[in-house]
Amino acid sequence: MKTEEAIASTSQTTTVVQKSSSSTSAFARLCRKLSPKRDEPRPSLTVVPNYSSETTSSLERVFNYIDEDKDGKISPAELQSCLRTVGLEDLSSEDAEAVVESSDSDGDGLLGFEDFVKLVEVEGEEERLRSLREAFGMYEMGGAGGCITPKSLKRMLSRLGERRTMEECKTMIRRFDLNGDGVISFDEFKLMML
Repeated sequence: MKTEEAIASTSQTTTVVQKSSSSTSAFARLCRKLSPKRDEPRPSLTVVPNYSSETTSSLERVFNYIDEDKDGKISPAELQSCLRTVGLEDLSSEDAEAVVESSDSDGDGLLGFEDFVKLVEVEGEEERLRSLREAFGMYEMGGAGGCITPKSLKRMLSRLGERRTMEECKTMIRRFDLNGDGVISFDEFKLMML
């Protein structure tokens, strides 16, 4: 197996870790729960930059579900009610207001669709970082100072069924070791996973 394929194994491990994470955000769980099935007809789409039409459709569906009074805005009370209804999280009034305020671009105390998309992006990025940290933790070795060493890489690849020599592991690390210290830090790992 080539170096790129071994790294693909790392990417697959990250996906598995992400799916098994118990700290998945309430928004991510809500989005998955309300995502349309593959064979459902697609509603008309609002154009959202950097998203596929399928993702935009899913976001619109979640937004419309939360927007109980159908005014095109999500209030803190609607957010709180929705999360309680689907059994995901009991959000206090203060927390709901803080969540809305964090993404409210026009200061009206409500989330428009674009505000909602920004909020979901932040939640998604936080979840992605948690998943990457978990995957990184699988490769790093205790006492290695928060880095992936050739020895810890060899050990993890062996667990994944990939037998590598120490020299091959050193070569793999050199390929992504941006500062030349012979190990992969979390920041280097994040870049490698892009």
